[in-house]
Amino acid sequence: MKGVVELFTHSVGEPDQDWKTIVEQQQCPLLGRRCYKVRKSESGISIGTCTVLHGRKPEPIIICPTRLIERRQIFVDCLHLLTTHEPGNQLHIVSEISIPGGSVDYFLVSARNGRVRDFVGIELQTLDTTGAVWPERQRLLRTLGVPCGDDAERSAKSCGMNWKMTAKTILIQMHHKTRTFEHVNKKLVLVTQDKLLAYMSKKFNFGHLANPPTVGDSVHFHSYRMAEQPDRSYRLALESRLSTDAEGVAACLGLQAEARVELEEIISALQAKISPVTVFTPV
Repeated sequence: MKGVVELFTHSVGEPDQDWKTIVEQQQCPLLGRRCYKVRKSESGISIGTCTVLHGRKPEPIIICPTRLIERRQIFVDCLHLLTTHEPGNQLHIVSEISIPGGSVDYFLVSARNGRVRDFVGIELQTLDTTGAVWPERQRLLRTLGVPCGDDAERSAKSCGMNWKMTAKTILIQMHHKTRTFEHVNKKLVLVTQDKLLAYMSKKFNFGHLANPPTVGDSVHFHSYRMAEQPDRSYRLALESRLSTDAEGVAACLGLQAEARVELEEIISALQAKISPVTVFTPV
């Protein structure tokens, strides 16, 4: 790793940032609350690292899934997969619903009069790191002139990217969960960065995936690139889309698995969580 690019969603390249206040407040603007990535040894300190530089020709690599919900664009880009959504229905964003095979990060829900009419499952996946990013964070704060009172920046330990395990793990999870979504005739979307999808395409068998995607497919891959802005901040931009089904994901891995749940169970869980607080409002 070559250093931290974004801290608490703010680019280190942006001018005139009040870094002392940003670090003290520990807020994630995307969640509207304190960053949940905390030190294991000091739970009162949020690490706040969203994106780092990595590679021979260092490029921004997102390491925090929350970074992907910037401007809520990923939800807008899934609207076309709500096949029974109708004008007048209300859109909701519901997080963390458990189904066989684990939980799904988000659901984009179409509801009318408090009753769920349609939904799309959305999984977020960014790169997992090997080693601690804390020393890099502390080195950055020293550079920015922010007192950090920690000698960790002198550590010789390096932090890397766990490409292989990240890619394999999410594909296995997607395969398990897709069986459930196919059983209830709904769509599941994996949202990730373009760098990770490129790695997956190279290391696994992605040649049979539909490109451009087929709306009727049960599994969709949406990848986003980090587009640098004139003020040296970064904004997510949709880069590519692919699609397949459960058998297609299995072909990537050579796996066979099955996980099913009744439609009524998912709808019941969603209706228990939709409220005025979850109403989708694009930023």
